Amino acid sequence: MEQRSTRQRAAIRGVIDAAARPLLPAEILEVAQREVAALGMATIYRNLKLLAEAGEIEAVALPGEAPRYESTRHAHHHHFQCRACQRVFDVHHCPGDFKQLAPAGFTVERHELTLYGTCADCAAPDNG
Repeated sequence: MEQRSTRQRAAIRGVIDAAARPLLPAEILEVAQREVAALGMATIYRNLKLLAEAGEIEAVALPGEAPRYESTRHAHHHHFQCRACQRVFDVHHCPGDFKQLAPAGFTVERHELTLYGTCADCAAPDNG
């Protein structure tokens, strides 16, 4: 049973590591089932919890949205959410130091920034 669990976890980790964006559990399931056909949603959630506890992945939480998951191997980055398709993408640029925005005497330890709009796929004119 442990070998199966390890194989399932490896498939889930592989999907997340290969993704160019944070993924919803359902998206992870769809891709991971190509490698481990019997994979179910309960197994996805159980392994996401274990991988997060091990520090290998982290949740990307946006207000009012289900958490998405990405590898902790990424360098500091932000996110863009398409309002049309709801997908979330990585933004690899950071506007920089936010210390000047904090009230006097406060220390900024980290920040998160999410941009909202329309992704390139959804903004493309329909040629059909």
